[in-house]
Amino acid sequence: MKRIERNKPIRLEDLPNIGKSIASDLRNIGIHYPDQLVNREPLVTFRELAKVMGHRHDPCVLYTLISVKHFLQGEEALPWWKYTSEGKKLLASSSEDERT
Repeated sequence: MKRIERNKPIRLEDLPNIGKSIASDLRNIGIHYPDQLVNREPLVTFRELAKVMGHRHDPCVLYTLISVKHFLQGEEALPWWKYTSEGKKLLASSSEDERT
């Protein structure tokens, strides 16, 4: 994984696990800079992407957003798949909430 300067992520692509495609999708929902993700919940952003793009993204996009949130909160930059378990729990609990 490329080394990230924690104090200097200027472009979305400067964040861990964010490539051109996800950065483009984020820009389509009005997120243009890393600091716009600091206070956003990954699941909310994931769902917003689905509304704008017209389809649900692969869950790995959610895991990527979770990895970015952890990074922006001061944690080590880790590969997105390290957050698979956390993402699956989020998706499962949100599905339960929607049923009640």
